[in-house]
This record gives sequence, C-alpha cells and structure tokens, in this order.
Amino acid sequence: MSTTTPASQKQAPKQGRAMKLGAVGGDWLDQRVSGGGFIKFFARKIFPDHWSFMFGEVALYSFVILLITGTFLTMFFDPSMEEVIYNGPYEALQGAHMSRAFESTLEISFEVTGGLLFRQMHHWAALVFMVAIYVHMFRVFFTGAFRKPRELNWLIGFTLMILGMVAGFSGYSLPDDVLSGNGLRIADGLAKSMPVVGTYISFLLFGGEFPGTDIIPRLYTIHILLVPAAILGLIAIHLVLLVLHKHTQYPGPGRSDRNVVGFPLFPVYTAKAGGFFFLVFGVIALISATTSINAVWVYGPYDPSPVSAGSQPDWYMLFTDGGLRLIPGWESTIFGYVFSWNMLIPMMFYGAMLGFLALYPFIEAWVTGDDREHHLLDLPYNTPVRTGLGVAWITVYIVLVLAAANDLLAIALDLSINDLTWLYRILFFVAPVLAFWITKRLCLSLQRQAHQKALHGVETSRIVRTETGDMIEIHEPLNEYDRWVLVQHDDYRPLKAGNGVSSLRAAATSFFFKDSITPASPAELREALEHAGHEKHTIDQLTGGDYRTPAEKAVH
Repeated sequence: MSTTTPASQKQAPKQGRAMKLGAVGGDWLDQRVSGGGFIKFFARKIFPDHWSFMFGEVALYSFVILLITGTFLTMFFDPSMEEVIYNGPYEALQGAHMSRAFESTLEISFEVTGGLLFRQMHHWAALVFMVAIYVHMFRVFFTGAFRKPRELNWLIGFTLMILGMVAGFSGYSLPDDVLSGNGLRIADGLAKSMPVVGTYISFLLFGGEFPGTDIIPRLYTIHILLVPAAILGLIAIHLVLLVLHKHTQYPGPGRSDRNVVGFPLFPVYTAKAGGFFFLVFGVIALISATTSINAVWVYGPYDPSPVSAGSQPDWYMLFTDGGLRLIPGWESTIFGYVFSWNMLIPMMFYGAMLGFLALYPFIEAWVTGDDREHHLLDLPYNTPVRTGLGVAWITVYIVLVLAAANDLLAIALDLSINDLTWLYRILFFVAPVLAFWITKRLCLSLQRQAHQKALHGVETSRIVRTETGDMIEIHEPLNEYDRWVLVQHDDYRPLKAGNGVSSLRAAATSFFFKDSITPASPAELREALEHAGHEKHTIDQLTGGDYRTPAEKAVH
C-alpha cells in the first residue's frame, strides 16, 4: 500500500529552513549593530490617530518625491551659463542664443524620455511640500503643540519652512529663462539696496556685474547639495524629537499629559504610511501628467533687457514680491549713501513677520509663566488671542500675495492697477486688525457655548409647559467624557504688576486673558447636575417619560 505526502507538507521543511536562516541572519546582524532593542521599542511606539496629523506626512513624502525626481533631473541638467545656439526639436527657438543651462532644460523637456513628466513632478512636489509645511505649522500653532518640551522642534520646523523657500527659489532659478531671471534681478536689487555692502554682496553672489557667469552653478550646488542635506538632517532630528517627546493628542476619553492613546507604529502605522506615500505619489504624478507648469520654452532664454508682464514666483514666495509692490519709491541719501526704503522696509518687515512666527512659543511662555510639559492639545477657540494672532498673520500674508498679483488682477477684472495697489495698502493695515477682532469674538462666543453646553447639555428644541405655565426646554445630557473635554483646558488670568511681575508682562497677560471665559468649575457642574435632575423629574411627571412631540405621537 503506497501513501502520498500532501504538497503543503513537502514545502514545510523548506519554509522552516528559510525561517531558520532568516533568524540566524537577524541574530548575526543584531549582535553586531545591537538594533533589536531599538527596533522593538520603535515598532511598539504608540501614535494617536487624527486626520490633521497627516499634513506632516504629506510634507515628508513630497520631499521623498523631490529627492527621487531631482536625482533623475541631475543626470541630464547642465548648470552652465556658457552661451550656445539652440538647434533642438523645438522649432520656435531654433537659432536662438541661450545658456547651456536653458538648453539642457529644453533637452530634458523634449528629448529625454519621461523628462518633462519628471520636471513637472519635481515642481508640483515642491509646491505640495510647501503647502503641507505651512498647514502643518499652523495646525501646531493653533493647537499649542509648540509648548514645552517642543519649542526646539518648532524652531526646526520653522527652519525647514525657510529652507523649503530657499530650495524653491534656487530651483526655479536654474533653467535660466526670462521668468527665473526676473526673480534673480529682484534678488540682485535687494542685495544692492543694502547701504555700504550691497554692491559687494551682489558682485560676490553673481561673480561680477549682474547676471554674471557664476550664479547658476552656485545655485545648483545650493539646490542639490547644501539645502537637501540640511533638510534631511533637520527632518531626522525632527523625527527623533517626535519619538523622544511622544506625539501630542487631542483631549478625549482616557487621554492625559501622561499617556498616548492610539495605535503602534508596527504593523498599523507602517501599513498606513506605506499606502499614504503611494497615494501622495499617485496624486502628484496625476497632476504632473495632466497639468503643465513652468513651461520655460514659452518664456524663452533669459535676457536682462526684457521683463515679461505678469511674471511671478511660486506662491510661497509671492508675499516677498507683494511687499515690494506696495511700498512707494522712497529713497534717502545719508552721509553720501543712498537708502532705498522701498527695498529695505519690506525686508525688515519680512524679518519681523517671520521672526514673530519663530519666537511665538517663547513669547507665550513668558506671558503665561507656564513651565509645565504639555502633551494634550488646545482646542483653538479656548485660546482666542493666539488664534486671532494666527489668523491676523495669515491675513497679512494673503494681502501681500494678492498685492503681488495686482497687475494680473487689474487685467482680469478690468480695474486700475493704481486703485488696486491703494486698496492693498489700506488692507495691509486694516485687514489683520479686523481679522484678529472677528476671530477673537468668534472664539469667545464658542467658549460661552461650550460653557453652557457643559452645564446644561445639548439643546433639543423640545419645550414642556408646566401646570403653572412655565416653559422648560428638554436638554440631552452629555456623557462624562464629552463634558470633560469642554472643561479641561487651562484658565489663565491677567496678572497685576508688582511682586516680581513687570508692568510689561502684566499688560501682556491682560491683552491675552482679560476676556477669556472661565471653564465650568466642579461646584458649577454639581449645581447644574442637581438642577438638571430636578428638571428631569418634573418633565418626566408631565410627560410620563415620553419626550415625543404631539405630531410624532400622531404619526406613530
């Protein structure tokens, strides 16, 4: 009698040997790099789950796409300003004089297989990268995720935003077309506007009188080497600090400053992160394949003499152009040196604008005097002044962006460019103040609503009339978790000058906290619950516990 062995049993020894070899190899590697404990710790690290936390991941994945596409483009781009005559397939520019950098950009676009797709993916990924950084930073700002112990990580994130701007500016300047050349001309003007040293700085950057012969190779080195290396290093530090400090989380059931409620990195978040990366990659690839961006052949090679109408940088640099357009052409001569205030004032304002954003965590910590560690996030309406300041900052940014498009808007809307410029000058001073005031009042209104909701529950719009003619509205009570979220936030009060408190800090605390609504206290909650219990007893006596309206009773 013969017997047969199932196929699965025949394969089992092979699988067992493979697993054994893998275990031996893993043990051999662990003995030499001691990574087993680290991997176990990192894989079991808990991260909270909320959609707003994904913007940081979008920025990270966009940067990965930038590295991939940038590596491809580096193989074909020639960062030379040597003048050549174009004889490529694009007939409109045949015989035109141009730099080798511009010619190699045309070769990538028209002759390298997949070159145009990679160029556009690189540019779109840069835009998505900056959008994600901005949104991520303001999510951190409005929720107070920058508080101790994360001030250093906030500064790292801010530096990443600045480096992203530098990478973008150096990148779209490389093709050496008319549009990028105009951007470099503005940079040259900003450099030369500095008294005493401006001309020397310009000559140093451009290797001589603008446009020189060295700026493209220098920007190329900055773009592909210095800035990416700095961004990679800061991202690594950013992620290490994220793991070290543990992730912030929104207030909710079981969450406190001493724990994290969520899912482990492995296998949950590794699977989600992998899928999310390919989703971001797919969306950027789809946009790049269907939507043209930075068609340099339309602008032509750079020539210092013409300036194309409607020339603008990418959106994240638009605010710098907007400020230059709003300032009148003011100049002064002091000690024989010309001070171009139309250049210097915007640069000083940009420094103050960005400096405020970078230093805000330390400003707020000085105002509150709070030295505790915070791992629970604020709900934005519970910090009306911080939220108002953030909205005012964004409003200034938007006004400057719109001012940078005053010529395009004037043509599109058939308006006077001078009238638009004056409108934006007025809005520059008025709009942020209005935005701050409106935002603060809205936040205070939401605070009052949360206060009443915590005490009385959710209004149901159902009214019961008592025998004496009184009207009682039926409220749906909150569970203990929802009520805790509404009352758990800190209650800061204005300080009085003296006893170690300076008059400046006392004024700052008054500005920040004088109108804040105090969260419901335990005594108020006990009183409200007792009152609600009495009301419920009265309503149950009148309705027999049936809270349906007469119309609902008639239907059923």
